[in-house]
Amino acid sequence: MHRPHRSRRALRPALIAGATAVLVAAAATPSPAAAAPKPPPDRVVIDVVAVNGSGCPAGTAAVSVAADNTAFTVTYSDYTAQVGVGAKPTDFRKNCQLGLNVHVPQGFTYAIARADYRGFAHLEDGAAGMERASYYFQGSANTTSVSHRFTGPLTDNWQSSDVTAADALVYAPCGVQRILNVNTELRVGAGTSDPRTTTSFMAMDSTDGSVNTLYHFAWKECP
Repeated sequence: MHRPHRSRRALRPALIAGATAVLVAAAATPSPAAAAPKPPPDRVVIDVVAVNGSGCPAGTAAVSVAADNTAFTVTYSDYTAQVGVGAKPTDFRKNCQLGLNVHVPQGFTYAIARADYRGFAHLEDGAAGMERASYYFQGSANTTSVSHRFTGPLTDNWQSSDVTAADALVYAPCGVQRILNVNTELRVGAGTSDPRTTTSFMAMDSTDGSVNTLYHFAWKECP
């Protein structure tokens, strides 16, 4: 059930309040055939080596790793696409590309098994929004973008998940340090709504302080 319509001015403070994400435990359920390999016992560290895009100005994106090495989260604090009153012509699309140096304990390698995206949206009747994401290792040709679309009227948290089948996982090469590139994009279109009198937006954060984006690791030991 959608929340009652509120003005964008009333919505925005709640949106900003949700910009600080809280990392929650989340793990994929193992297949009945065999339990998933356990994460390495030593700490995984991720350095952000590159940040580019209109959705993540300097100082507005942060990365943290779950204590049990099952996942990492990316937190955005200024990632909003919008159209209509108060929006610039270029605001309908925002994107962010992160270059992550994932320091993995010796003898292990990883893949991204699942990515969970969450945010908040206010889409007028007739308007539409889209979230698109991809991730790939430096030098790899295996890049696939997945899109999720949303239609108005909508004033609520949104969420989407991209899941990779076990036999399609792409692991980082053993013994070689490769940058993990994480690309995301938000778009909003006015559609049949009137951008002269209304504003529609999608943000990569939520009103209840939930995780923005959560990337689940799949682990295996190197030969």
